[in-house]
Amino acid sequence: MGQANQDRTVDITTDDLRFMRLALEEADAAANDGEVPIGAVVVCDGQVVSRAHNRREQDADPAAHAEFLAMEEAARALGRWRLSGCTVYVTLEPCLMCAGLMVNARVDRCVYGAPDPKGGALGTLFDVSRDARLNHAFEVTSGVLADEAAERLRSFFRAQRKGRG
Repeated sequence: MGQANQDRTVDITTDDLRFMRLALEEADAAANDGEVPIGAVVVCDGQVVSRAHNRREQDADPAAHAEFLAMEEAARALGRWRLSGCTVYVTLEPCLMCAGLMVNARVDRCVYGAPDPKGGALGTLFDVSRDARLNHAFEVTSGVLADEAAERLRSFFRAQRKGRG
């Protein structure tokens, strides 16, 4: 399924770059908090509705992934659980849990930075966004500022290993 990612990089817009830079800011905030540097932004009608970063360690919550938290906050901000009309920007390809939430929340689109070879559920290991067995499908654009997103992750884990060594 890894090939699926490569046909999803063609629709990158200037808005995609702008909103992914905001998600990267959230990733930096996560790293500053000692969390894995992943950030997310939810956009509806061209406006940022929510922003979040990983908080699994801080919240002692296995579900506190950046995009999960951002979607929860977007639902509260919009006053509805259906996030139709929304795009989720996230620095790392979502996992099964987060991709499943995107299906259940009925997002229109997900834009992500770096692929996740160990857990990616939008084209790398699985493709929840296009699974005909599910009740909703959504667009995916991958590879937006992927090098910057991947470098944040590499730097974070390099520092973690050095600290243990």
